[in-house]
Amino acid sequence: MVAGPLMFIDRAVVTVAAGTGGSGTSSFARFKYKPKGGPDGGDGGRGGSVYVRGSANLATLLDYRYRTVWKADRGEHGRGKTQTGASTDDVYLPVPPGTVVRDVATGALLGEVLRAGDSLLVARGGRGGRGNARFATSTHQAPREWEPGEEGEERQIELVLKLIADVGLVGEPNAGKSTLLSVLSAARPKIADYPFTTLEPNLGVVQLSGHRTFVLADIPGIIEGAHAGKGLGLKFLQHVERTRVLAFLVPLDSADPQAAYEQLRAEVRLYSEVLARQPHVLVLAKRDLLPADHPLPAVHAPEAAGVLAASSAAGTGLEELKEFLWTFVEKEKRAEDAPSASTETAAEAAGYWEFMDDE
Repeated sequence: MVAGPLMFIDRAVVTVAAGTGGSGTSSFARFKYKPKGGPDGGDGGRGGSVYVRGSANLATLLDYRYRTVWKADRGEHGRGKTQTGASTDDVYLPVPPGTVVRDVATGALLGEVLRAGDSLLVARGGRGGRGNARFATSTHQAPREWEPGEEGEERQIELVLKLIADVGLVGEPNAGKSTLLSVLSAARPKIADYPFTTLEPNLGVVQLSGHRTFVLADIPGIIEGAHAGKGLGLKFLQHVERTRVLAFLVPLDSADPQAAYEQLRAEVRLYSEVLARQPHVLVLAKRDLLPADHPLPAVHAPEAAGVLAASSAAGTGLEELKEFLWTFVEKEKRAEDAPSASTETAAEAAGYWEFMDDE
């Protein structure tokens, strides 16, 4: 069974305008003892082009909601003494990898930025015009002709971002996944006190200090027998198949947290052994339901990269959870980029984290 990636769609429409080329100039040399030195008008400089370029530091197209027009400067005009006008710098629009670019007017696909550092030309700068020195010939020795600079391209482009989720939240119905997503990100999933309020995946971008981000997915809850199609299980399992990291949520009001964790792991394993080997973390949710001085139940999770306790309601442990997940995701990204490198296990790299927090 082949599952499509879980994606977060972000869209922006911006106007891009390349710079016009500088005009050539009509000039004649005038030196002492050489009153008729001939044409010496220089060419105009090239106008700046506009590119879309992948940036590893971005995860959304949010910035383009506030700046919708991007213009490059025009080239400088030519000058006498056959001096060419300066060409201007190109303009680069930073976007997250995975951004598709289309022309709004025609709907034509201009290209896709797949990796950080990839550049895509979206508006070409105008060529500089020729000065009158370019028009001199043996029979036309004093030309006065010159060319204006070529207009730069201008168009509206549509940026569409398709993000594969970094972290997928795995849990039973009413485990607190949607609530956790809503407090960690700007996403507003449906939240209610009855099971299966999440019918489709919800994604949110979690922001940390220093412009760090990762994409968090809240997926329909699973029940026993999900691997065989009970409940919304298959839909859930197909969606998480391509997330980088799984976060198993076990609420502390569960009758048996250990059994709940093992059942979630079993459903994933019965669906796919490959998915079962995906790195994961255990999050003990709803910590606020236990008294502050009450110890956390011992949950044996030797394969988990860490065990954390958090409370969406009380807001405790959330910052620690975000930092841990971001560090964990970054480690997995590096492992993807260097699959042959020797790496320690996820648990060795991340350590065993346990935070007292109320959810």
